[in-house]
Amino acid sequence: MNIQTTNRLTSAETALIEAYNDQMGDLPGDGEVFAVRDRLLDELKTAGLPTRRVEAWHYTDFKNLLRLVPSDIGKGLAAALPPMVEGSSVVTLLQGKASEKAAVKNLTIGRYADSLINGTAAVGLEALGNDDAIGRINASFVRDGYVIDFPDGTELDVPLEVQFVHAGGQIHSRLPISFGADVKATFIERHHAVEGAAALVSSVSEVKIGKGSEITWIILQEQGSEDTHLGQLRIDLGEDAKLKLFVINAGGKLVRQELYIKVSGEGADLTLRGINLLGGDTHTDVTMVLGHDVPNTGSTEVIRNVVFDRARGVFQGMIRVAPDAQKTDAKMACNTLLMSDDAEFSVKPELEIFADDVQCGHGATVADIDKNHLYYLMARGIPENKARAMLVNAFVAEIVEELEDEALVEALEGVISAWLEKHA
Repeated sequence: MNIQTTNRLTSAETALIEAYNDQMGDLPGDGEVFAVRDRLLDELKTAGLPTRRVEAWHYTDFKNLLRLVPSDIGKGLAAALPPMVEGSSVVTLLQGKASEKAAVKNLTIGRYADSLINGTAAVGLEALGNDDAIGRINASFVRDGYVIDFPDGTELDVPLEVQFVHAGGQIHSRLPISFGADVKATFIERHHAVEGAAALVSSVSEVKIGKGSEITWIILQEQGSEDTHLGQLRIDLGEDAKLKLFVINAGGKLVRQELYIKVSGEGADLTLRGINLLGGDTHTDVTMVLGHDVPNTGSTEVIRNVVFDRARGVFQGMIRVAPDAQKTDAKMACNTLLMSDDAEFSVKPELEIFADDVQCGHGATVADIDKNHLYYLMARGIPENKARAMLVNAFVAEIVEELEDEALVEALEGVISAWLEKHA
């Protein structure tokens, strides 16, 4: 691929192009895969990273916010973590590399690198549209991941936790997962940085959920204080399927988490709950596009945000109801606590409704700690800083408590408490 940089490219964009040229000889893939890689990288180079002029990125000026692009895949040592829930099945990607021995009873697990090498991954590498910077970056650089298949009728007694653990560098991975019909499972997608150099991390999960399945999916993002995390979750929800999706951001310098959810089967139902814990001089963007494409489906989305210091946050939520999607019931809410005069949070809820027999609504609130509640606790001898932490914890813990797994609730509450102790 012959690339000539121009003056309009930022240093980060130039570093991406140079990194691709440097890594190209080591990236897995056949000719078809490399044809897609080259084209997507060239599109990224021609258009540049998105700025505020791109509507989907209006609150996240990616071109100017992305400052650090490591040149290689990183040399740090990453080791598996103890599972969030004791007894869980754990599959690891350490420094972006999948294990050749990954195995879980009743599941089919393969390395994504193999599908790159034999070319079957080529179609899945395509970008979702002109504004899909995450898809283009990931497809250009992805080296590995897991391909996981849940056969019809599978019921997991314990959660399956996939750990993405790194210690700096460029880490790009993919996670195509297929849940067959009538599957019952809890899946934990856990991103974690150990001590090491700063990182540029991208992860794309492509998920199909079959008829009648009941899935709980947890995304826990705990990147390092200087890391860039680019996450994308693509979901197709089938007939009578139920998905409980929990997204928790508790790390990273620059974070963009995209959720593209297609409700394509009648009777399907989505529950989305999100928690964004933001502090320091960080920027976190959660962007969701949810499409109700068929009749008799439902969804509820509740996002809770806590913003300290000079942190900036974004939630963009788009719900689209197709003309044929009568009897859709969709509701969305975003609630934010601003804990500093310098903190910012931008909310952009959107509804596009082309059916006439639906129930849809959205709302957003921004507030500080309730002074009456704070006074109540302090009047009982609780120091102000501890009282504030208790109220903030209650604000977000309410979301986690909707999970029915007591051990999982306890684990996530521990993550939230540890973050608040450090920042509050």
